[in-house]
Amino acid sequence: MGKIIVAGIGPGSEQDITPAVIDAVSRADAVVGYKYYFRFIEKYLKPGAECIDTGMRQERDRAAQAMELAREGKTVCVISSGDSGIYGMAPLLYQMRSETSDNIDIETLPGISAFQKAASLLGAPIGHDLCIISLSDLMTPWSLIEKRIKAAAQADFITAVYNPKSQGRYWQLYRLVEIFLEEGRSPETPVGCVRQAGREDQKIWTATLSTLNPEDVDMFTVLIIGNSQTYLEGSAMITPRGYYSEEKASGKKIGQDIMNESFRTIASELMRKDYPPGHKWALLHAIHTTADFEMEKILYTDDNAVERIYEKVANGDLKTIVTDVTMAATGIRKGALSRLGIEAKCYLMDPRVPEIAEKENITRTQAGIRLAVEEHPDALFAFGNAPTALIELCSLIRQGKACPAGIVAAPVGFVHVEESKHRLLPFKDIPKIIVKGRKGGSNLAATLCNAILTFDDALNLEPGRDL
Repeated sequence: MGKIIVAGIGPGSEQDITPAVIDAVSRADAVVGYKYYFRFIEKYLKPGAECIDTGMRQERDRAAQAMELAREGKTVCVISSGDSGIYGMAPLLYQMRSETSDNIDIETLPGISAFQKAASLLGAPIGHDLCIISLSDLMTPWSLIEKRIKAAAQADFITAVYNPKSQGRYWQLYRLVEIFLEEGRSPETPVGCVRQAGREDQKIWTATLSTLNPEDVDMFTVLIIGNSQTYLEGSAMITPRGYYSEEKASGKKIGQDIMNESFRTIASELMRKDYPPGHKWALLHAIHTTADFEMEKILYTDDNAVERIYEKVANGDLKTIVTDVTMAATGIRKGALSRLGIEAKCYLMDPRVPEIAEKENITRTQAGIRLAVEEHPDALFAFGNAPTALIELCSLIRQGKACPAGIVAAPVGFVHVEESKHRLLPFKDIPKIIVKGRKGGSNLAATLCNAILTFDDALNLEPGRDL
């Protein structure tokens, strides 16, 4: 009885064939494989060795031929491109041996897989947990492939994609990108593409999930999609090994990484995936702060409210944020305020407030809003505690004394809370963010302000820049 050696000859370059495989080929009485690959090993064949081609997609015939030659007492080398155990011949030969109850000795030799070669050409993109998915549905139903894509996206795996496209399989890569984005992956996630890895017409390029053009890809291309830590440095694509190092090569800190991962998790669990960017950005902040997915039902934003207020921030027209209570002002990120040249103010502790409140028989928060409107009528006003303060601002707007750049309305409680929010809705020209109903809080008001100040990070889904 002979022997079968199943050998991976690498992705297609003579330099990538391992010494063990060269030795196996040189000892074989027969080499079985697809004829395209014979040119890489012909020079190593011993005199009289036979090369047997079974044609493309003739894997079962190839395995049966190898088994028959081994029964004749020959040493047979079955070659696969890449690694013989990854979409290669090794599993089929072991299965066939079990079915036939042969006692033929089978040895498997590893080879450099196409995704490994592609990764080396791209730099270091597979430095952490990874998976490989083939988009070919010849042997696997597309419904199952789609489940695997979703799982890879949700689990933040680095993902190598084989068989991304063919003449008849033209839409699957589009769907893969769509799923990754639906599951919360950043549009700026790096994607490395290598065509004909290790061969004469090799081509290497990088893109992102948002810029990848599937029309540039064919069946000879391997894609590597990075995880949330992957970044581009010049032409190199890099995935750091340690998720929790104090400072990443990308410059991100631990808190920022955790917050980014949290936002992606929230995005993947939303009931809707197609919210407008500004509303989605505010919603992610609200849920991240409260862990309350009811925010998806009760958070209201005017059309493009976040975008409109941020435009005033970006243009330098918004210089002041006024809050009803000190706690709300405290929660607005100091790094963002400093970076943008904005001051967060609360008048509640102003020494003038007690006298005004007593004289006018109003609450101290109402008095604070009156003072704020006198000095900053065009500020962004944020409410996280006091419905009476919000009602006061509505009255001052009606009187023409206030013209806010925007309003964040998240007072919390049971008395006048819902009424205060209803009073705000008729002001169509003022961009508003409202937490409807009784829920709210200073933490919500602050985080919604932070959403506005960091809206330029929304596309990349990276919320923690100013932590």
